[in-house]
Order: sequence, then structure tokens, then C-alpha cells
Amino acid sequence: MRIASTLVILAGMAQALAAAEPFRDPKLPLEQRVDDLVSRLTLDEKIGMLGQVQPAIPRLEIKAFTNWTEGLHGLGWVRGGSVTATTFPQSAGLGETWDPEILRQAGAVEGYEARVYFQKYNGARVGLAIRAPNVDLARDPRWGRTEEVFGEDPYFVGKMSVGYIKGLQGDHPKYLLSAATMKHFLANSNEDGRTSSSSDFDERNLREYYLVPFQMGIQEGNAQSFMASYNAVNKIPDTVSPFIRDIVEKEWKFDGMVCTDAGSLPNLTRQFHYYPDPTAAVAGCVKAGITVFLDRYPEPLKDALEKKLLTEADIERNIRGNIRMRMRLGEFDPPEMVPYSKISGSEEPWYGEANKALARRVTQESIVLLKNSDDLLPLDKSKLRSVAVIGPYGDNVLIDWYAGMPPYLVTPLEGIRNKVGPGVRVRYAPDDNNGNAANLAAESDVAIVFVGNHPTCGAPFGRCASPSEGKEAIDRKAIDLDQAQLNLIRRVKNANAKTIVVLISSFPYAINWVQENVPAILHLSHSSQEEGNAVADVLFGDYNPAGRLAATWVKALDDLPPMMDYDIRKGRTYMYFKGQALYPFGFGLSYTTFEYGNLRTSADSVRGAGEISVSVDIRNTGKRTGDEVVQMYVKHLDSAVERPIKELRGFLRITLQPGETKTVRMPLRGNELTYWDAATHSFVVEPGKATIMVGPSSAEVKLEKTVAVTP
Repeated sequence: MRIASTLVILAGMAQALAAAEPFRDPKLPLEQRVDDLVSRLTLDEKIGMLGQVQPAIPRLEIKAFTNWTEGLHGLGWVRGGSVTATTFPQSAGLGETWDPEILRQAGAVEGYEARVYFQKYNGARVGLAIRAPNVDLARDPRWGRTEEVFGEDPYFVGKMSVGYIKGLQGDHPKYLLSAATMKHFLANSNEDGRTSSSSDFDERNLREYYLVPFQMGIQEGNAQSFMASYNAVNKIPDTVSPFIRDIVEKEWKFDGMVCTDAGSLPNLTRQFHYYPDPTAAVAGCVKAGITVFLDRYPEPLKDALEKKLLTEADIERNIRGNIRMRMRLGEFDPPEMVPYSKISGSEEPWYGEANKALARRVTQESIVLLKNSDDLLPLDKSKLRSVAVIGPYGDNVLIDWYAGMPPYLVTPLEGIRNKVGPGVRVRYAPDDNNGNAANLAAESDVAIVFVGNHPTCGAPFGRCASPSEGKEAIDRKAIDLDQAQLNLIRRVKNANAKTIVVLISSFPYAINWVQENVPAILHLSHSSQEEGNAVADVLFGDYNPAGRLAATWVKALDDLPPMMDYDIRKGRTYMYFKGQALYPFGFGLSYTTFEYGNLRTSADSVRGAGEISVSVDIRNTGKRTGDEVVQMYVKHLDSAVERPIKELRGFLRITLQPGETKTVRMPLRGNELTYWDAATHSFVVEPGKATIMVGPSSAEVKLEKTVAVTP
């Protein structure tokens, strides 16, 4: 009875407070609540609302709010350093799962753990606006931040991003678990000169490629915020891009938070020379729609107000987006109404078995089998007496720039030893000094060589010793394995024909010699806490690999346009690349085989405002359970404008038992068959025919069917 009485008293107090301060009344419409809170703020408090750390307002009992939380593949940097958190593979690896649902689950783990720390530190260290996902596009493998993105195709990146966003933000109809902050708007895929470079392209590139994943993240994923990038687009710095107001707000109806990147405000005067002074620069940012600054801004902002470059109403307009997001996070509502407020700060879910299992599953799904001659893989441990583990990445797990602190790490060497047990001798050589690696390989039944890149280059920010490595602030100058690692593979292969190469890398590599000469190759990205266990699961057949490449792997730099050519139609990505790829977009092998049959559509034509259903039967014709990633591409026939060679318009990862058949159904919408018409500044449905192609990669079409397209 006493507990019930206490709850009644608390409810009455909350109702009284809401009546006195309508912004705390959850029954009122959102905009009315925002109006009320804005009306109560002083000018200095409004200015404070534009900061990366928005100060507490004690007189209104409002806590400080920090926007300082990184989270590309698990909680990373937070205010004051890093925290222990469940750590998944880099975004490049998450993309290679081709599984938006598993990304949703990973995002949900990250959002939950953010809530734990938010409660533990009372919001002071870990904020609920998480800087993830990075929805930029991997248009060039030389880009130093390729590791941070899901892939090269805008539709694909959009779908994967929506999965991650939905996980981060939760599935409650009213409240957000956390708020996703998409990075980096817009056309940001070069590091060298990024603070003064301009990405130049026409309106079709803008609408058909660069904007697509951001639009999907906002309209399908309901992302609450995004970050403007350092670079310019068509000579206008993205920090003051007119697209923020004209497209994102007006067309897409976005109403949340927009932040600068760190250093972007001073770059407007120092690098771009776009404004004469910081006062004009900060005024330009506010006018453009920036709602949060990651740089020091109050002094030039106050100066802009004094000089009438800005009005208090301009500031009020922008902080509304921040307040909406905070209200959706439940900050101003009674805790008993917000389900996520029940998450305890004393929890440690990163040590729990469920999170460990999910990290392992995500990592398994991310592994791509690139080659498997004579069925060398999977290995049968019952037939092995000795295994040589070789290479610089065989006994470590490398954490990248934005990762947090994993609760534990399992290296490939540890994973293999755990897998085979004491009955198989497993020895390790990091290199071939004094012939150690070659001798070890010669004495072993099988040799497994772990090579790749270092995700931070093992060097300070902005520096990489090897031209084939890159990271934030530095692009790659080569895409080949460095000579030392290539020589190591050659010596091991000469010593043991049963050599397997495991490429652990943040980027595509031109591994032409390896593809031609080594019988089995796997690819995965860095940083997963379960890296070693997942690799061992795949090597020894406890998990059948089904990862798919999310970017085109070319054979040489000569296959690529110049780095700063942002026109996708000039031979970039699988959509316009006319050369012979080393590995095509969507490629990946399996330990089993699949048969495609009975492709059909619900109608023989699709209207611009309608959709049809595309169905295909997939049968596992092998002897192992495995996943197949069914991919649907479209090619426009006899178009009056240049269209892609083919473009992804659907995909689904499914699991099939041996002999099992499943019917895969994917929608094909008419508005996904349009092109941007620069003359009318709109998407246009072009009447004609389109071929629907279904298969396991962009380069392997199993079945196709032509349908009519009508306006």
C-alpha cells in the first residue's frame, strides 16, 4: 500500500509540474512543447543549446546534454576517452554481411549500452546522440575512410544504414533508444585536402547517387540527426550547404539535429576562404541550418547578433531541432513513461553471453570466401596433425580509430587453437625472418597466412608508412599488398601447396598474384572482439561463409578514374565500370551450392506510382547448411539517357538446409526505376522496358525477365 501511495504522489507531482511547465507535459503535441521550452530560455541559454555539450539549466531542472559519442560498430569515443563496449567488425565488414536485420540487432546492442552508460554517468560522458552510421559511399578504394562505410552502391548503403539506424533508435512508437547521427553530408570520399577540396558533379549524380542513402536514412529510418562534412560540393562548403534547407528540410521533412564536423567552422575562413571572418562564418552556418557546433562558436555568434547578421529568431529556429530530438529521447517526460529509463547504470551487458554470441554471429556473416580451389576449405580437423599460423595479423586483433574498448579479444591464433584442441599442433610465425615461416609451413599439414592493413597505420593521425594503407586524414596511394606481405605469401606457398590466405583489411586490395596462385582466400575486416572464433568457425566448417563484397575490387589503379573525379558515370562502381574486375560487387562463394528457378513477377508491367512483386525459388543443392544472398538487379533497355549497366534494387540473405527450397519475394517499385531529369528538376519514369536480373552477385545472373515500365 505504501508503494502504491508513493506512486500516486509522484504522479500527482508530475502532473502539477507539467501544468506549470507545458514542455514537460507528454500529452501535449510535440511542437507545442517545443514552443513552450523555447519561450522560457534566455538568449544565453539558447546560444548554449547550439553546443556539442549543451549546458545544464538548473532553474528549469534541465540536465546537460552531450553530443560526443562515436559508434560506427559499437560504442567508441565518448567524452573523456573510451568505454568498454561490445565491438563488432568495422563498417566495411558490417556491409559485407548483406544483412540489414543483423545490423539492426547490432545497432540495438549499441543503443542499449549507450543507455547504460548514460544512466551510469548521468549523461555527462556518454550522450544518446550517437555518430553512426557513416552513410558515405565507397566510390574509390583509395579513400582512407573506406573502412567506415558499408559499400559503394547507394541503394545498398541506404538499406544497410536503415537497419543500423532502426537498431540504434529502437522500436518504441514514441521514444528513442538513442538518436542516430548519420555522417558525413555530402559527397565525402577523399581525405587528402578534404578541408578545402570540392566534390564537383552534376544534378543527376547528386540525386541518383550521393543523396540516396541519406534520404533513405531519414525517410525510411527516421534518423534524428546528421553531420555536415568538411568538403565542398560544387565549390560550396557542405557546412553551409543550401541542400540542408532546400532538400533535407523542405523535401524530406527532416526536423532534427544537424551538426558540423570538428574544425569545420574555422575551415570556412582558413581553408575555403568562403567568409571574411568567424562572425560571418557562424552566421552562414546558422542560416544554412546548422544546429550544433563542434567548435568554439559563442563569441562570433554573439558578434553576429550585435552586427544584425543574425536574429534571436534564427537561433530559436535551429535549436528547435535539438529540442525535438531530446524530447523524443524522453528527457523531459516522467521516467515511468520512458521504457528505456529502466535500463540500469550498473548493468554490464558487454560481458553477457547474448552480446558475445551476437558479435560472433555478425563476424561470421561478414566473412567472404573469395576462392576455394579443389575444396581445400573447410578444413577437417580430424585429418590434421599440425597447422601453421603465419603473418603479422595472425595473433592480434587491431582496433580502429573510432572503436571503444572491447571487453575481450580473440585472435585468429587463439580461435584456431580453441577449435582444433590439444590433439593438433598449432604453431605461429609472424614473419619469415631466418626462414621461420617457410620452415613452419613445410612442417605443417596446412598453412594459414594472415595479411592485410593496419587500421590506424600504426602511426600518428595523418600519417601512414605504407602507400597501400590509409585512414582518416590520409588516402591510399596504392591498392596492392605491400611487398613484404606478398613475399611472405609466396614463400609460404612455395613451402606448402595447401596455403590459405586470410586477408583482414579495411579496403579492397588488388591481390592478383594471390588469386592466381593460392588455392583458398578469405576476406574480413578488423576490430571484432570475436574475430578469431569467427575465422576458425569458417576455416573448419562450423559456419558456412556467405559474406558478399560490397564494393568492386579492381585489378589495378589504372582501372580507376582520377581520385577527385566525382562523376560516377565515368566508370565508377559496378554500375558504370566497364573493365574486368578482380572481384565484382556482390561476390562471395560458399561451401554448398544453390539452384535458382521459377523467376516470376506479379505483373508484366510496373507503373511509376506502383510496384510489383518479384519471386524466385532458391534450392540448396549441396550437402551443407548455408546462407545465400539473393540479389536483384535492373537494367533499362533502350533508354534515351545514359543509365547504369545494372543497378541493385533488392537483396535478401536466407538460410537453407541441404535439399531445402525457399521462395524469395522482393518488391520492385516504380519510383526505383526513375532517373533524374535536369530539365524538369525531378525524377522521371521513362516508358519502355526493363530487365530484372536475379543471381548471387552483380556479375552472375542466374535468371532474368523483362517487364514494361509505364508512367
